[in-house]
Amino acid sequence: MTAASSTFRNSDKNAPAVPFKRALMLVRIACSGGATRAEIMRDLGPIFTHKLSPGEWRQLVTDANAELLAQGLAVQSRGRMTVSSIGREAADTFLGRKGSTSGSWQDVRDGRLVAKALGLNDLGPKRIKELQRPDGLRALIIQKAFGLPLNGSQTVSKLRAQLAVVALERAFGNKIKTGLGAGSGFSAQAGRMLAGQLSIRPRDFGSDAKLVAALAAEAVDARQTDLESLRGAILRRLAQSALSERVDTDVPAPVLRQAANDAGLPGAAMPANRRPDPASFARHVQTAAQGCAEGWSGNRKALIMRVWNAIAAQHPEWGLSEIEFKCMLGEAHRAGHLALASADLKDKRNADELNASAVTYKNTVWHLVRVEDVDS
Repeated sequence: MTAASSTFRNSDKNAPAVPFKRALMLVRIACSGGATRAEIMRDLGPIFTHKLSPGEWRQLVTDANAELLAQGLAVQSRGRMTVSSIGREAADTFLGRKGSTSGSWQDVRDGRLVAKALGLNDLGPKRIKELQRPDGLRALIIQKAFGLPLNGSQTVSKLRAQLAVVALERAFGNKIKTGLGAGSGFSAQAGRMLAGQLSIRPRDFGSDAKLVAALAAEAVDARQTDLESLRGAILRRLAQSALSERVDTDVPAPVLRQAANDAGLPGAAMPANRRPDPASFARHVQTAAQGCAEGWSGNRKALIMRVWNAIAAQHPEWGLSEIEFKCMLGEAHRAGHLALASADLKDKRNADELNASAVTYKNTVWHLVRVEDVDS
């Protein structure tokens, strides 16, 4: 994918090149029934006029229509424009599939044009229909934004589990690529809180559906999480790309985050490359635990909450949240870098600290870090 040209070329070598913004208007004209100048202004106006004045928008439509007619991509009769055969081919190729513009404007806009904006030209008809449902569009935005597999029919719970893995990778500074658990080991609440760290405003969203909706809206810079707001934000960014004159046939996806755990990921307090890998993290945890451990030689343990307070004070450059730290502990235990232990809940002396220290993983709740003895 290049960003050097805004000219779209269709597969017919004899057909003229089509600048990107004119290709958008060609798509509108190619839909069933064609379009008048007034219909083009009405239907495409909402995605262009946030960047153009009314006068600039009218002039753009007038100039584009004249050029499409001059190039033989469209014909006009009694004020209504329709596409020629090479215009139809150009519009379909622009959207990535033959027959893409055979339906109504609403169907093409909500399906193929949104897919084009997301960089998903190759979606089949079934996946295109998913774009026209709130949950389907949100899922595809999340998958594209965070580099998740483009699998169909993903439930919000599955997306939450995948996002938790993304957040855990980010917590380790993106220094691990393989070997992480599937994300299902943590409780739903812990996984949701961990995935919530991917937000611009990290928090517990209260439900998986709210988490996915909020992250999808943030990814495309939508003010609300409903279907119309998401679609409008996506198409406005597509129009903005067209006006920038810096895009080619494959449009960059209009998302704020491309790769999971980018160092500039919103919500990261510090650059991710300052964070430790699992082995280094475990060593730092052991050092911190040494200072607050209790017990006797060979059986010394430290409450997780005390270790967290020590780590937060000793390593502010990591920019970790408490939930990230706890989930990193769980992963370090799973990978064998350190050992966690459960506490005797019958002892009520440290009940508050025990509750605050709890880390739930699968069917186990841990409260303590086992401290390795250091030879004197």
